[in-house]
Amino acid sequence: MNTVDEVLNDANSKLQKSFDALKAQFAGLRTGKANPAMVDGIKVEYYGCPTPIKNLGTISTPEPRQIKITPFDPTVLGEMNKAILAANLGVTPQTDGKVLRITVPELNEQRRKEIVKLAKTQAEAQKVAMRNIRRDANEAVKKLEKDKKISEDDLKGALDKIQKATDGAIAKIDAELKTKEAEVMAV
Repeated sequence: MNTVDEVLNDANSKLQKSFDALKAQFAGLRTGKANPAMVDGIKVEYYGCPTPIKNLGTISTPEPRQIKITPFDPTVLGEMNKAILAANLGVTPQTDGKVLRITVPELNEQRRKEIVKLAKTQAEAQKVAMRNIRRDANEAVKKLEKDKKISEDDLKGALDKIQKATDGAIAKIDAELKTKEAEVMAV
C-alpha cells in the first residue's frame, strides 16, 4: 500500500467484514423465537459431500416458534434430521416424510444467561480482531512515514482516522450486543 487512503480503505473494509461476521454469529444464536439462521451453519451429508442445509431445501418460519424445512429431495430428510440433532441446538426435529418441523422451546432463565454470555464472548473476540486490524493499519502508516512517503503531520492525522474508525466499529459491536442481549432476555 502506497498511500494513507489505501491503508484507511483497507482497514475500514476489514472492520466492516469483522462486524458482518459478528452479525452472522449472532444470527445463529438461539432466542425465544424461531429463526432460519439457527440452521444455516448445519451441513448435511448429501451423496457423500457435506452440503449446507439451506442448499438442500426451503427454510421458513410459518409460526413464531417453528422452523419448517421442505427439502428439494425428500430422500435427504433422514440425513437432515441427523445433522440437526448432531448440531446440538437443543431442539428435536419432527418429520412427516415430506417436511421437517423444528419447534423452538421456550428458553429458561439459565439458558438465556448462557446465550448472553456466549454473545459477549463472540463480541469480545471481534473487538480483539478489530484492534489487530487497527494495529496493522497503524504499522502500515508508520512504514509509509519511515519510507518518507508521507509527512509526520500526515502520520498523526492518519493514526487519528484509524483510531476513530476502530472506535466507531467497536461502538457498533457494543450496540449490536446490547440489542442481542435484550432480544435473548425478552420473555
